[in-house]
Amino acid sequence: MAEPVDNVTVQLLRNRVASLMEEMHYHFFRSGYSTIVRESRDFSCVITDRNGRIPVAPPMILHAPVYFHLINRILQVYDGTLEDGDVVLCNHPYEGNLPHASDFAVVAPIFHADELVAFAGSIAHKPDIGGVVPGSTYGQATEMFQEGMLLPPVKLYSAGRRDDDLLRLIGANSRQPRLLLGDLDGQVGVLQLARERVAGLCAGFGASVFAAAIESTIAASAREFRHALSGLPDGTHEAEGFLDSDGVDRDRPVRLHVRATVQRGELTIDLTGCDPQCKGPVNLRRALIESCCFYAIIGLIDPILRYSDGAREVVRIVTKPGSVVDARPPAAASTYITSSMKLMDVLLAALGPFKPERAIAHSGGTGGAMTLAWHGEPRRANQYEIFGSSYGAAANGDGLSGVTVHLSNIRGTPVEILESEFPCRLRRFELIPDSGGAGRHRGGMSFRREYEVLAPATLIYRCDRAKFAPQGLSGGCEGAKSRLTLHPGTDRAQIMPSSCRVELVPGDTFEIRAAAGGGFGPPQKRDSAALREDIENGYVSIEGLAREYGRRVDELSS
Repeated sequence: MAEPVDNVTVQLLRNRVASLMEEMHYHFFRSGYSTIVRESRDFSCVITDRNGRIPVAPPMILHAPVYFHLINRILQVYDGTLEDGDVVLCNHPYEGNLPHASDFAVVAPIFHADELVAFAGSIAHKPDIGGVVPGSTYGQATEMFQEGMLLPPVKLYSAGRRDDDLLRLIGANSRQPRLLLGDLDGQVGVLQLARERVAGLCAGFGASVFAAAIESTIAASAREFRHALSGLPDGTHEAEGFLDSDGVDRDRPVRLHVRATVQRGELTIDLTGCDPQCKGPVNLRRALIESCCFYAIIGLIDPILRYSDGAREVVRIVTKPGSVVDARPPAAASTYITSSMKLMDVLLAALGPFKPERAIAHSGGTGGAMTLAWHGEPRRANQYEIFGSSYGAAANGDGLSGVTVHLSNIRGTPVEILESEFPCRLRRFELIPDSGGAGRHRGGMSFRREYEVLAPATLIYRCDRAKFAPQGLSGGCEGAKSRLTLHPGTDRAQIMPSSCRVELVPGDTFEIRAAAGGGFGPPQKRDSAALREDIENGYVSIEGLAREYGRRVDELSS
């Protein structure tokens, strides 16, 4: 047990660690080679204690619980043999609990006076790691081996010496080795920065004080969670939702079910009612389940709760081995984000009755993930984009439009970057009127994004909510469904499945529509002033006003 440290020192060191994580984050995205890193910022950087527990969550909250599982596996594999200057690399969804194989994690032990005091880590999506399709994230994969190379925890650096053979092996398995290895170098670079900063903190405050402050921060987070949960009423509530399909059995929806029970301040989240693991790549593992559960608790119950790995001590999560939320290898996993987003909606629906003043309708989820693999230009990068959507309406207001929702916190790639780096043209990018679920509070709206390709390419697209619309709450209406359309506005227009692969030639066009958020409360109770603003901003059309709200414009006069 670490020695006691006064609260001022604890808070000071907590803030220093948080600032260091921000510094790591800044330097990594500024050094990014791929648009995934420098534009979308699909990565995280953390500092953990010597046991792999994070005291401060990164902006990419999706990754937060992953480090605990990954570092504990590293400690098991290397069992007391880690040295100063080591860097361990892993992308394995099961060996390291990574979200999917495209996420490469690097972890470095940090020593002070020959004593292990902490770890620095980073997880970042890579543009291509081999596999069946360019970009590696294959919506029809049936086993993890089709999703690219797999690396269990292996040393990339041993006592400061880089394994160049391993790097050559990794590069040889990627269609975009320059981008992959460039981003990987950036990740390793910020680990060195973290080593130097933590060494300075240990030198200035003492290693034992540093360790005790981290321990106190984690313990304080656990106490905050316990206190928040103690205010919930006893009871049990259930909810379910469905993925369109697993990408392989396209006619079979995938059921996600949550049973939440509070008893004397203790919360149990039971996921044993979820479907068995799937043929397609929508399967989840433990770390992702924890991400969804902890996020839902923070967002719904008390948004000022500070996440650390202390949270895992106070919430009981039950899964069935071999289910879609507790998959076993070699189940494919590259489309994990659609499952995570649907699970978020189901969790929030099950937990909502415990805190009805913060209840929220279904979101638009992920707006889709798209790869455009450009043919005949081996040096050109794949155009990889991850889209946002919109939030569902809540008990206290309308849903936001055109944002990434819930877990991911990533950014859309700017149009200027896309058109300057890739042979494509963005013909339309706009919100769609009448798409947000009608209600006393309106759901966030869909957006449409229309592309024209200027060179031959393969489009690889993965999405959800094309069959099952985002649900409203407390009498609110559904949000609009997602849709991928080839050749929109022409006599060749064709609506595609929500997970597909298509060959394109110069001049071809396609349109992506994200799903919209569900509404909250009966539409008839929407405030006239809010409807006037909707009409003025083009969020609701005159026809939509009559159809969804049963009102006329002349009835909205102040």
